[in-house]
Amino acid sequence: MPAARPSPVAPAVPAPRRLIVAITGATGSIYGVRLLETLRRLGGVETHLLISSAGWLNIQHELDLDKTTIHALADVVHNVRDVGASIASGSFATDGMIVAPCSMKTLASIALGLSDNLIARAADVVLKERRRLVLMVRETPFNLAHLRNMTSVTEMGGVIFPPLPAFYHRPASIDEMVDQTVERVIDMFALGNPIAAAWPGLKDTDN
Repeated sequence: MPAARPSPVAPAVPAPRRLIVAITGATGSIYGVRLLETLRRLGGVETHLLISSAGWLNIQHELDLDKTTIHALADVVHNVRDVGASIASGSFATDGMIVAPCSMKTLASIALGLSDNLIARAADVVLKERRRLVLMVRETPFNLAHLRNMTSVTEMGGVIFPPLPAFYHRPASIDEMVDQTVERVIDMFALGNPIAAAWPGLKDTDN
């Protein structure tokens, strides 16, 4: 009998690019919302959204936006109490996670590995799987506990990215300052061509 032909192997389907975005109870909810808007505009990235109860309070206070409007910006929305969600496991592939803004409570929970809700658990998974975690921490001034927690997260491989406005690109509005920060954060994940304007350098007028 002729040898049986091997079954054709289907070509591997590349996993979708995925980012987890969490919005917590610090001022600056615009950063999380603008991240979702920008990622939706760029396309090609599946977003998984988490919002803490304090995060919702800030969204309503600072932006006057309701849950329906915010949920529509994400591909998947998770309840922060659902520790059995897909993003709670390292077997669920993602490109990483951004917490924007990141409260000091959330920072502390991540630094200590508490995994006391899905935001902290998802961040813990990102760290243990050696994926990129970016915390847009919002507080001022910092006390020693804040600084030590930021050091701990940095030592674990996370990135501390306070959303400090830049002025070298001469922003004409708050929106332009927010956009520049958000674009720099997105570029950290190498999802495609850089979207933040590159620093052109300064000419030395003394020469």
